[in-house]
Amino acid sequence: MSSIKILIIEDDDVTALNLTLSLEAFGYEVVSVANDKQSAQKKLKIYYPDIVLIDIELKGQKEGIEIAQFIRTKMPRPFIYLTAHSGSNTLINAKQTEPYGYIVKPFEPLNLHTTIQMALYRFEEEQKRFINIDELKNNKEDLEKLLYVKKSSDKPIVEFGKHYRHDISLGETFYKNQKIYLSKTENAFIRLLAVNFGRTVDFELAMSYIWGEEYVSVNSVRTLVWRLRKKLSEDVIKNASGIGYYLEG
Repeated sequence: MSSIKILIIEDDDVTALNLTLSLEAFGYEVVSVANDKQSAQKKLKIYYPDIVLIDIELKGQKEGIEIAQFIRTKMPRPFIYLTAHSGSNTLINAKQTEPYGYIVKPFEPLNLHTTIQMALYRFEEEQKRFINIDELKNNKEDLEKLLYVKKSSDKPIVEFGKHYRHDISLGETFYKNQKIYLSKTENAFIRLLAVNFGRTVDFELAMSYIWGEEYVSVNSVRTLVWRLRKKLSEDVIKNASGIGYYLEG
């Protein structure tokens, strides 16, 4: 655990010392202690800690909240507030900075350790989600490039089932040469399946392509497929259990 570096931002020397001793007992590395906003911002840039402990009311002011806002915007890192007033107005205002935990002084060492571990875990999971979102954006960009290529080709038509075809250039679906009137999201999903004809479109790609950054769940895709199946005369949208969907050839 020695690789986990912690910066303490606390203006009370006794509290800072107790924190340092407790953290080192659990194997953390306390890289430094800062006692005001200016020194805190400087040491954040020097040490680039894994997690930061911040006293909300430094020097009797709200500098702790300002430091948290600096961390949020300049160098994302998990941070935990230290406070002696669990019900104060300052603590209410501090919630807007979305901290990764609170430690009420005087603190219990085990509670301190547990809160730090939960904060690190939460931050790690958030970073994974951000990476997944970036990957989905890249997948969507690649898909749009593929769509452009297909639009520019001689045969931008994908036939599926017995009597279906999708015109990628028009973004329209036909059954026995009759246009099927679909909603915007339904058309987008058929288009996505058509471009990936012969492959399974997983849930994450479907959510990213159809809804973009809007928050939706896997159930949104399932509901969309349910609506589509009610509109289509043949059961051409096949389910790859637990993965996604594909068009029947």
